[in-house]
Amino acid sequence: MFRKIFPGIIVAILAIGLIAGLLFKDNINGFISEKMKLQAGEEVILSGEVWVDSLFNYTKNGKDFQYSLLQFKSTGCNICKQMEPELENIRKTKDEKVNVMVLNVMNPNSQNVMKYFGISAVPTQILLDRKGNEIFRNYGFISSSEIKQKFNGNNGS
Repeated sequence: MFRKIFPGIIVAILAIGLIAGLLFKDNINGFISEKMKLQAGEEVILSGEVWVDSLFNYTKNGKDFQYSLLQFKSTGCNICKQMEPELENIRKTKDEKVNVMVLNVMNPNSQNVMKYFGISAVPTQILLDRKGNEIFRNYGFISSSEIKQKFNGNNGS
């Protein structure tokens, strides 16, 4: 009798695990991201802070951007490819001046930046205010209109 029920039990457990994974994917990615940041090491954190401050702190470097949108992607990622027109739409935004930067996680030069931000999945989009502070993070696809809503919610930065 157990032999007949066992495959059904395994399928049910897998289905429950899959549903739980889908429901809690942001929490899981956030947890993994925080663990990666903790393991980054002091040198990576310091170099990441310097990198962000020099490129994305527009109050210090005088560049005329209000926000930075960083996308971490991988070559061959279908969702990353779907994000390309959305990112182009953000680049063309007239209301807000946005610096859009795409970083390929397969590029060795991006490894420390990935560790600094705790990138655990691609695509990941990180929105920085004009001082270089993270104000929003998304894993997976997000439309340009949803990103633009984040601008409207953070105009006091």
